[in-house]
Amino acid sequence: MDPPPEGAHKITTIIYQDLPDHGFLTALTYGLSLADHPEWTLGRPELCISVRSSDERWGHAIGYLASTLIHACPFGYGDTINFGEPIATDTTMTAFVVFAPAVLDRADYMRVLDAPPGADPADVVNIAGMYPIYDSERHFIHAEGLERFWQLGWDPYDPSRPAVV
Repeated sequence: MDPPPEGAHKITTIIYQDLPDHGFLTALTYGLSLADHPEWTLGRPELCISVRSSDERWGHAIGYLASTLIHACPFGYGDTINFGEPIATDTTMTAFVVFAPAVLDRADYMRVLDAPPGADPADVVNIAGMYPIYDSERHFIHAEGLERFWQLGWDPYDPSRPAVV
């Protein structure tokens, strides 16, 4: 992973080992929601990833994406992102898909700052889940949709799983 380009937004990545269970890595960004994006009309995202790995590159990868794509990508459900190289040392996956975070309950990822109903979208923060995928799966999602991909029976936490398409 190259360093963020000059002028990239500063993002903090918080990385937890053995959360939610032993052998998992969970990471969250902070700083993405401080920016503006024209598609953020209902709230602003922060990113979350959980994988069965101890390689902190997973957390750094979502921080890198938040920093470099902060004005270019809305990080909406179903968005796919080509990372362009293997994301971490324990995978050959090179892309991500965005969806609800699987390790958090809805109450823990929607309106995380307790913004009241009707609050200005700038005051509403939602956590978006980042799922590592293969490039072939990224193309499948573009052609067939996220719902069809999700039904293929893949393990969203396993960075060494085989491609499902």
